[in-house]
Amino acid sequence: MEIEVIGSGCPTCKKLYEITKQAAKELGINEEVKYITGDKGLKKLIELGAMSSPVIAVNEKIVFVGFTNDIEKIKKALRR
Repeated sequence: MEIEVIGSGCPTCKKLYEITKQAAKELGINEEVKYITGDKGLKKLIELGAMSSPVIAVNEKIVFVGFTNDIEKIKKALRR
């Protein structure tokens, strides 16, 4: 399983990345959560067809768009 948090690198994106790492840990997912920002992040968002950011992608598919600090919503997205 490949988990990526993709965004501009702003504080909101960084917070989503931190919450996503915690959600993965609580679900027993041992894979690294990648954080893709800047030009690489923009390119990746375009490749995935995202219309806004930040985005959580699992195995190259968008599972969550936008920000939430609700870890249960992120866990649900990761379990899809």
